[in-house]
Amino acid sequence: MKPHEIHSAIAMLREEYKTWQTPAVTIVAQCDGSPFKVLISCIISLRTKDEVTALASARIFARAQTPEEMQTLTTEEISELIYPAGFYRTKAAQITLLSQELVEQHHGVVPDSIDELLRFKGVGRKTANLVVTLGFGKPGICVDTHVHRICNRFGYIATKSADETEQVLRSLLPPQYWIEINDLLVAFGQNHCHPVSPRCSNCRLAGVCDRIGVTISR
Repeated sequence: MKPHEIHSAIAMLREEYKTWQTPAVTIVAQCDGSPFKVLISCIISLRTKDEVTALASARIFARAQTPEEMQTLTTEEISELIYPAGFYRTKAAQITLLSQELVEQHHGVVPDSIDELLRFKGVGRKTANLVVTLGFGKPGICVDTHVHRICNRFGYIATKSADETEQVLRSLLPPQYWIEINDLLVAFGQNHCHPVSPRCSNCRLAGVCDRIGVTISR
């Protein structure tokens, strides 16, 4: 993919996105817009299927919607509410500590800065960027496994890690696409451009994709 072809690629992805299931964390943001809920659902989503994330988020937010309310729950209760999310016990402990720090150090308000968010234990760049973009509508590029894999598969970039992908995209990707690139490529990766045997034969982006690393496709 040549750099200028990203415009047509985004246009096609926007059209296809209408037919795909919206990522779970995005649904949380669309329904409420609470940065705290975006943060918690993003933590739950790590290494967890979207359908599990959606149900776990709904259960925990039925009990607690703010850091203060979350503090009324024990770590064991949080663990039970988010089960069977991957590493649910570790995530429950993280949510407990995070809620406590938000109340004690930030008056219950989630910071809107990536650097500030990264100070919290267990919050990486993916989560921080997602909170900033979906929770606050501020510029950021959330790079998860789908964004990293597909941008490299396109041939748009050639990077070795998600952090490197974020930095390269910050210098290459037009700013108007920063916030939505994660949503578009997560949905694309979950529904069509699979890690193994992607659906290349009926892909609208076939004309601009270099198919880097694709050996088997459908």
